[in-house]
Amino acid sequence: MLRLADKIGIDLGTATIVVYAQGRGIVVREPSVVATDGPDGRVLSVGEEAQAMLGRTPGSIVAKRPLRDGVIADYSVTREMLAYLMRKATGLRGKIFRPMAVICIPSAATSVERRAALDATRSAGAGKVIPIEEPMAAAIGAGLPISAPGGNMVVDIGGGTTDVAVISLDGIVVSDSLRLGGNHLDESIIRHIKRVYNLDIGERTAENIKIQIGSAFEFEEEREIEVRGRDVITGLPKTVAVSSVEIRSAISECVSAILDAVKSILERTPPELSSDIIERGIVLTGGGALLHGIDRLLELETGIPVRVADDPISCVAMGTGKVLEEADFLVRHAKSMESYW
Repeated sequence: MLRLADKIGIDLGTATIVVYAQGRGIVVREPSVVATDGPDGRVLSVGEEAQAMLGRTPGSIVAKRPLRDGVIADYSVTREMLAYLMRKATGLRGKIFRPMAVICIPSAATSVERRAALDATRSAGAGKVIPIEEPMAAAIGAGLPISAPGGNMVVDIGGGTTDVAVISLDGIVVSDSLRLGGNHLDESIIRHIKRVYNLDIGERTAENIKIQIGSAFEFEEEREIEVRGRDVITGLPKTVAVSSVEIRSAISECVSAILDAVKSILERTPPELSSDIIERGIVLTGGGALLHGIDRLLELETGIPVRVADDPISCVAMGTGKVLEEADFLVRHAKSMESYW
């Protein structure tokens, strides 16, 4: 019989990894960043400690994100990161106990990408590994009645991907997945600051700008912050004032792509389920759901009520936890995923 610590759910996010331990809830929430040293790629630190090194390391140390667009970009580093986080979550040392894991995978991931995620999780120390689509886990974590014969629409905006799905009777009726998320908003901000101000900034600065003044819809009072970076012409430190209006314009292309994906799914949704969605509304999950005004913009453009989940960043991980609690759903879903292999 498995101990409580031996059943875990993993939200393998591009920006953040969240681990749920059965019976204890969310026990790990760390940035998906790893610092390595030397030609052999020895792992020095993982998570918050490694994130603090981004853009600040000497030549021999590299701080990087081993996941890109929701899938594994560096297999060996991802495996080491998972092993560290799983030990931290379970408290298990050595290879005698191998926890069963439910791991989330973007709905549009290829069979090769899915296999890489499962293999990396097993190699990191897990026993049986069961995949679940991210929008399904997000919907479960948000508390949507997915087992009922009615349409539930979820938009999960993560760091590397955005998954849009309509779910009914424990299954995904129609879905789409964009290789676009919060990290792409950061990249758009970096490009804008460099193009307009000749200023180089790092990922953490761009993310802070997004959090402070980024928006998909107008603020009641527009905002402005000071941004510090390196002048690309002189090479010297420089400070500029940046407004929320220009940041909104800088990320508008990414926001429009998400909006188009939502509209596309609504167009492909069966009429009976469409009426359910009009009544129940659209639920936003993932870190991108916290972008100011994204819910208001979607509601204005679609004419359907939109709400942000109570804890959007934790929804996917909470969904894996609820799946772990329901053995019948776990068995049904595991069988439904066999078609991917």
